Amino acid sequence: MRILVVDDDLPSVKMIAFLLREEGYTVLTANDGPEALRMVDEEMPDLVILDVMMPGMDGLEVCRRIRRITDLPIIFLSAKGETADRVAGLDVGGDDYLPKPFEPAELLARVRAVMRRTEAFALGERPSQLTVAGIHLDPVKNVAILPDGRQVYLTPIEFRLLHYLMSNAGRTLTYDQLLATVWGYDYEGYANLVAVHMRRLRHKVEEDPRNPQRLITVRGIGYRFEAD
Repeated sequence: MRILVVDDDLPSVKMIAFLLREEGYTVLTANDGPEALRMVDEEMPDLVILDVMMPGMDGLEVCRRIRRITDLPIIFLSAKGETADRVAGLDVGGDDYLPKPFEPAELLARVRAVMRRTEAFALGERPSQLTVAGIHLDPVKNVAILPDGRQVYLTPIEFRLLHYLMSNAGRTLTYDQLLATVWGYDYEGYANLVAVHMRRLRHKVEEDPRNPQRLITVRGIGYRFEAD
């Protein structure tokens, strides 16, 4: 698996590259946004680890431009660990967000989770087609076909999240269940990560995202897909 590390802080790039190579990954590096976009286009990595705070083109803009051409997983890194900053990173299409400083073991755990999902998809272990409450999920095109016939594009994480909820329609799924199944994490917490992606899903599949009828919040516990 090929991982592109993008950061203008050279010591950080060297440290992350060393950790990943020790785990057996092939590592590519870029020190700014334009170089990162060129590497994505020419080298086709399997994962991008992307710093947010870079001069010129920041990581958020790099992510926006990557999302125009590919669904490859993106993990954001940033010294800015405030909730609003994490939300911004996820809103532009990031799969995950890890604030600096971080424990090497935690970064590697997140990378392994992403790679497990990538390998499963490559082996054909993708979610099946599914129709519940008039919403049809097409795993080949990564789209949801809504009851009115509209097709909305979903990122891989959004597709997995909606598929898991629809597969368990009527059942409340906890934050930890969602993280373990959709993201592949084996540790607790990060409810905000799920919340941001749920908000994005509501804007895509709900008639009124502020008053959702399908993607229901069960306060303090998790979420439920309501089929009735």
